[in-house]
Amino acid sequence: MKISSLVSTVLVALAAYSPLSEAHRVWIKPSTTVVSGDSEWVTFDAAIANGIFNPDHYAYPVERLTALSPSGNNVALQNKAKLKYRSVFDLELTQPGTYKVFNQSRSLVARWTDSDGKKHYWPGRGKVATLADFNQQVPKTAEDLQVTDVARRLEVFVTLGAPNQTALKPTGKGLELNPISHPNDLYTGEAFTLQFTMDGEAAEGAEMTLVRQDEKYRDKASANKYTADANGEVTMTLSQPGMYWLEVEYQDERAQAPASKRVGSYVTTLEVLPL
Repeated sequence: MKISSLVSTVLVALAAYSPLSEAHRVWIKPSTTVVSGDSEWVTFDAAIANGIFNPDHYAYPVERLTALSPSGNNVALQNKAKLKYRSVFDLELTQPGTYKVFNQSRSLVARWTDSDGKKHYWPGRGKVATLADFNQQVPKTAEDLQVTDVARRLEVFVTLGAPNQTALKPTGKGLELNPISHPNDLYTGEAFTLQFTMDGEAAEGAEMTLVRQDEKYRDKASANKYTADANGEVTMTLSQPGMYWLEVEYQDERAQAPASKRVGSYVTTLEVLPL
């Protein structure tokens, strides 16, 4: 089952990540991912859109985002504004190393049919629910009750000077990137490896979709598809420079009760530089 980020005004929060038509993609696009000097600024666009890096549907809620410095401390997003189809903000890079801007969520999601034949989806679009909420609000004897543990992560990385790993360290929760190759050190013609983990364990079989910028100007869709190996890894070599949107999806049946399925989704933006 494909679960993508939810979008609509009632969902302001797509950040909570409810199911949505796969036509809509969520993304954060930095103006650049690597800068030099003693300090610099990077500006970002954030949106939920039909196309990659082409804002045309809904502005992503910036208040859902958190930024970490190269030392792992929170830093403020500045000059934030919500436009019609995109949000914008700046990040001041004053410390050498890699910064992370991200949102993560985890929720139980349930579907069932009531005695009148009406279908229900809980906890509602754009909302996050805990086990305590589930125990209070979901009828345990409902017909065809299906419960899923859904973990979502949206993030992007930018680096001042030489990259470092502190802000990239996995938490062991949800679907995460374990950067064997640093995401801000990618060049055309050079192989790089990305590993993904689900709750700290290799996400074997995770499905990855990679789309290069300027998709709207190509006659044919040109998404690259990959499947993670037993170590949760994918190695790729890209011949064209530019910004790339990466979506990773994972599911298994190793969820803890009351869920019967565990689902993870991960989205990032990678910049591949000419060698």
